[in-house]
Amino acid sequence: MARWLAKSEPGVYAYADLERDGRTEWDGVHNALALRHLRAMARGDALLFYHSGDARAVIGIARIDSAPHPDAKDERGSWSVAVRPERALRGPIPLAVLREDPKLAGFVLFRMGRLSVMPVTDAQWTAILAHEPAGGPRPGPPTGSRAGPGRATASPPRGSGPARRRSPASRRAAA
Repeated sequence: MARWLAKSEPGVYAYADLERDGRTEWDGVHNALALRHLRAMARGDALLFYHSGDARAVIGIARIDSAPHPDAKDERGSWSVAVRPERALRGPIPLAVLREDPKLAGFVLFRMGRLSVMPVTDAQWTAILAHEPAGGPRPGPPTGSRAGPGRATASPPRGSGPARRRSPASRRAAA
């Protein structure tokens, strides 16, 4: 199982939206390196959900729920994967806290701040989650009228995923 970090601005598509939807297509990625990472994903891989923009924090954990596939609605030849929520963190893990951790020196997030999809090593994953705020039980999977915990009966409409909604101005503001 590989591990990844993917970014979305909370005003565009927040982790709470993913929990509400139960599943979404992670689409709209056009950066060549980010696309290479997205195409390397496999069903069952773990994903850190990162809120970019003003929030700049890891917010939750999700799972890749499909193999990468071409995005037929994208004229530029992009790809997408289905993503489902696993759990929200007990609180955000801010970028500033991560930058202070010597175990994360050289992390791609710090070197290539504009990259929207990136790999995370096992050691980095452990170091990042070590900063999760303490107190109380971890939130469980979302519940509701879904086909199962965290699973929607169908994907939300195409184009409703995290990157598709971004305007050029919001992409420039992403961190």
